[in-house]
Amino acid sequence: MIHNLSISSSLIPDKQRGSVESQVFYLTNRVLRLTQHLQLHGRDYSSQRGLWKILSKRKQLLVYLSKRDKLRYDDLIGQLGIRGLKTR
Repeated sequence: MIHNLSISSSLIPDKQRGSVESQVFYLTNRVLRLTQHLQLHGRDYSSQRGLWKILSKRKQLLVYLSKRDKLRYDDLIGQLGIRGLKTR
């Protein structure tokens, strides 16, 4: 059912597997898989809750990265093709 939803992990070098970027890559892959699952099983509320928790964690990491290093943040957003954070 799920066809090539994962983002290539070859974009991250082996020595950076615990970095913020790699964590966001991993969470984005999980978001894509859960989104596909929820399209098939719309009333799976446990998975919806898990998706919200994953999205919250990814947002926290993106906020941290945007405050620490704006260039790395912009590069990551561009590679993943996700929206940037809302600014006030």
